Amino acid sequence: MKEQKGKNADLGPKMARRRVHERNPGPDARVPSYRRLPLRFTHGEGARLYDEEGKAYLDFLSGLGVTALGHAHPGLTEALRDQAGKLLHVSNLYDEPLQARCAARLTEACGLDLVFFSNSGAEANECALKMARRYQHNRGETGRRAFLALERSFHGRTMGALSVTANEAYRAPFAPLIPDVQFVPPDDVHALEGALATEAFAALILEPIQGESGVHPLSKSYLETALNLSHGTGTLLVIDEIQTGGGRTGSFLSCQQAGVQPDIVTLAKPLAGGVPIGATVARREVGESLQPGDHGSTFGGNLLACRGALFFLEELFDRGLLVRVRKAGERFEKGLRDLAKKHKTIRDVRGQGLMLAIDLDQPSAPVNERLLQSGLLANSLAETALRFLPPFIVQDEEIDEALDLLDQSL
Repeated sequence: MKEQKGKNADLGPKMARRRVHERNPGPDARVPSYRRLPLRFTHGEGARLYDEEGKAYLDFLSGLGVTALGHAHPGLTEALRDQAGKLLHVSNLYDEPLQARCAARLTEACGLDLVFFSNSGAEANECALKMARRYQHNRGETGRRAFLALERSFHGRTMGALSVTANEAYRAPFAPLIPDVQFVPPDDVHALEGALATEAFAALILEPIQGESGVHPLSKSYLETALNLSHGTGTLLVIDEIQTGGGRTGSFLSCQQAGVQPDIVTLAKPLAGGVPIGATVARREVGESLQPGDHGSTFGGNLLACRGALFFLEELFDRGLLVRVRKAGERFEKGLRDLAKKHKTIRDVRGQGLMLAIDLDQPSAPVNERLLQSGLLANSLAETALRFLPPFIVQDEEIDEALDLLDQSL
């Protein structure tokens, strides 16, 4: 096959990438729904990103927890390239063996039975809410239409997911949302008992670690109580593991560390290493409540996404990556706790595995700005918290480098 040369073929890789970025046709035509930093990355390798000037950044944000295998992972790149050369998409009108293989691995990892594939975490939660209502309807519990969620929660920005998200600033401009949603304080067993004493709820939905509000883990005892109360009252337990799942906390699901088995679990972010995918995983009788016509997705579980997810799951379970996450998480958490002893401005270190945050006695945004200038990507949220979501492949020396940069920035 004859090599095809384009306009940029004779340019060096860096100049070719820069030429692509220079093709800006005028005013930005994108909806202004993001506060983007004036920073453009051209390529990455492992745990590092590089901007147009060639400056390297240690990526401890992973595209908001997505690029678990780092950037330009050779194995993932080859798997996706191979699949793209065969078949990208045929739709769910036809059987897809790759999708079936991916579903089998996910159900095994979650201890559940059935999977519905979508394209994002918000979509996975939308499916979970519909599944819960359909399940109750099929049982003749037509009065069970309400949802119980927690204060500080974040489940997505689509209308259903937003309805069970507690942040009023996100909710108010889009009211009225789905009715019959009640919020209770996290880790408050008495409030949970009081709410679930009624027979109004189709499901209780919660995150085992509330990420967007500043990385707040729920206690093991609270998760156990949530499971027992839900099952005792006929309410389904939905655990949102969009950010915590896929191995980030050192187990495939964070709730597994508490010995809690939900009726439905939702997954997304790291699941295909950067290719959009979401998954709603359920026990059989709950998943089977959705029959043809009840729910669907044109792109959900397409071949490229499932090939990426299969490669990620093989890395995680068959090639020891999950063990590496645990070791890296222990090293990083110890380093953060050592910094807390040195810097009294650090009030708390929170999280599990490679989902960690420090809480400061001052606004975190200026510290995050200094980190950015020094070449470390993190995330300022909840006014005083700094969140870190390193890729799973992060090396010990990169963890130590990040800790040094944080030390200097504090």
